[in-house]
Amino acid sequence: MFFFDPSYVLLIPALLFAMYAQQKVSSTFRRYLKEFASSNLTGAQVARSILDAHNLAEVPVDLVKGNLTDHYDPRSRVLRLSQTVYQSSSLAAIGVAAHEAGHALQHAHNYAPLGIRNNLFPVANFGSQLAFPLFFIGFFFQTDLFMLIGIWFFIAALAFQIVTLPVEFNASNRALRLLTDGGFVTRSELPKAKAVLNAAALTYVAAAAMAASQVLRLLVLRNARRS
Repeated sequence: MFFFDPSYVLLIPALLFAMYAQQKVSSTFRRYLKEFASSNLTGAQVARSILDAHNLAEVPVDLVKGNLTDHYDPRSRVLRLSQTVYQSSSLAAIGVAAHEAGHALQHAHNYAPLGIRNNLFPVANFGSQLAFPLFFIGFFFQTDLFMLIGIWFFIAALAFQIVTLPVEFNASNRALRLLTDGGFVTRSELPKAKAVLNAAALTYVAAAAMAASQVLRLLVLRNARRS
């Protein structure tokens, strides 16, 4: 239920930023996928070593399909790595693997923002699917309640994106410490692994910016409809 209106202009800065962030993470990942760590350990081996060193031997490291689909699943307590990361000993691969291991450590240590994000996920997921349909039903039929409910649903999605930021930044910071403390990278290799993680972090900032812009747009449309 979309139509063109001048309020789309509000989305342009966030959209451009999101495009830049996606290009940045892709190009940085490709660049450091060609540079290999002197430790010669694969992403899977690095993740496994980190987990074992922190008493998380029960957390498996599984192979998952896709590109940059790496993630830690807190519900099933499984760390999943894409083939590119799982089998490669590149600085990009072990950086991503250490980042996901950082999420597993967050979970094990009851890191508060991660718990909040996990609790928000079902609400945010449900709300993001209903937000626009409800809002535009209210918009077209001039039902303020539906518009308001749609806005609050999307605010829940925005809250999820905002709380994701400290979770991801903390996991990256943990990853850099884990890589150095474990001897997986040398001092000269660390900035290259950090560059991969910093580029990935931009995508989360862009997602939060896009969600904030969408909320602003819905508020502008609601006020315009009511006036």
